[in-house]
Amino acid sequence: MKIQSSNITAVNTNMSSVQQKAQLSAEALQSKSVESGPSFSQRISDGLNGVSQAQNTASQLARDYELGTENDLSKVMINQQISSVGFQLTLNIRNKALSAYKDIMNMPV
Repeated sequence: MKIQSSNITAVNTNMSSVQQKAQLSAEALQSKSVESGPSFSQRISDGLNGVSQAQNTASQLARDYELGTENDLSKVMINQQISSVGFQLTLNIRNKALSAYKDIMNMPV
């Protein structure tokens, strides 16, 4: 069985071409993952703004219901619950972050 050198050269050329394409694809994926998406601080800020907006909406709906301009009590109650759950989640996240900070500060170096 004789192996032709031209076939080996063609296989090597194809393999190097595939390797280069894979490397370029990996680099493109890395650059996309680093560049895409908001930062941690942006996500926290967006979350806090969302909770604040939910609280403002619930407060406005409660005020409107008391004044008689809003007639749907279930809508008012649901928005108050959404606001309450958002606030509790924010408070728990703050407590966990504070606890983690204290644990890190108490670690011996």
